[in-house]
Amino acid sequence: MKYFEFDNGDKMPFLGLGTWKSDKGEVGNAVIEALKLGYRHIDCAAVYLNEEEIGDALQYAQEKGIVSREELWVTSKLWNTEHERQHVVPALEKTLADLKLRYLDMYLIHWPVVIRQGAPAPWNPEDFQSLEELPVSETWKGMEEGLDSGLTRHIGVSNFSVKKLQDLIDSGGSPEMNQIELHPLLQQSEMLDFCRKNGIGLTAYAPLGSRDRPARLHKDTDPDLFKNEVITEIALNHACSPAQLLIAWGINRGTATIPKSVNPDRLKQNYDAAEIKLSNEEMEKITQLDRHYRYIDGGIWIREGNPYTMENLWDE
Repeated sequence: MKYFEFDNGDKMPFLGLGTWKSDKGEVGNAVIEALKLGYRHIDCAAVYLNEEEIGDALQYAQEKGIVSREELWVTSKLWNTEHERQHVVPALEKTLADLKLRYLDMYLIHWPVVIRQGAPAPWNPEDFQSLEELPVSETWKGMEEGLDSGLTRHIGVSNFSVKKLQDLIDSGGSPEMNQIELHPLLQQSEMLDFCRKNGIGLTAYAPLGSRDRPARLHKDTDPDLFKNEVITEIALNHACSPAQLLIAWGINRGTATIPKSVNPDRLKQNYDAAEIKLSNEEMEKITQLDRHYRYIDGGIWIREGNPYTMENLWDE
């Protein structure tokens, strides 16, 4: 297994188990099965609404000797309604209580989007606040308080552009991770270069094209990565599935990758994919597929009358 190594010596496995869209009643068993297979990196978020069941699974695995806490890497995320500085640590404490952990390994700001605390979904335009009203730098102070108090060992962000990362750094922040959508159709090479230069880890969500994302996030024009000719040809050369090839591409590229599954067979296949080595020629062929195509385009945050647009969300 490859790892991203932090300045303090902590190591995050490049392969993790994603838990977005993993239903209650299934996610706990999936986590236990994954840990039995050898997974040690579990990616969570408060908004996934399944952290309590994941916590039960983590507790069970530790009690049964499947894994120790020291062997685990657990990430979770701060939701959009908790961006005010004084709300960050209580949100982190709630996540820890649900996960039945004393500390997280990584805590991320989930989106650079602010919603007023207590606003019920679906949100109205007036429920949103701009990043001028509540800057990321203020939220980051709360993240640092969680870090300083030992509630998390590392802090970072998710869905941040290069510009937003640079703005955070310029304000005195030191993000250690950015979790973003990454796959051969959205390779984000500028982001990868920026993160390498600044010692920031990069984690790929939707590495398989988020095939089971909610129907409201589907578009008729969405390409199917599993049917891409280059992907299927290279997968055939390695006697692996397109899904395994996509996971291997991310890890060979030096990014952590968190495919989601609750199926034991696919969990095993995904785990095995971390050991597939791709040649420079194969990596170059996949490089040519980049279309800057987002499956998760952030459109759910764009409402008439609120402060967010595609342009200021992604800075593109």
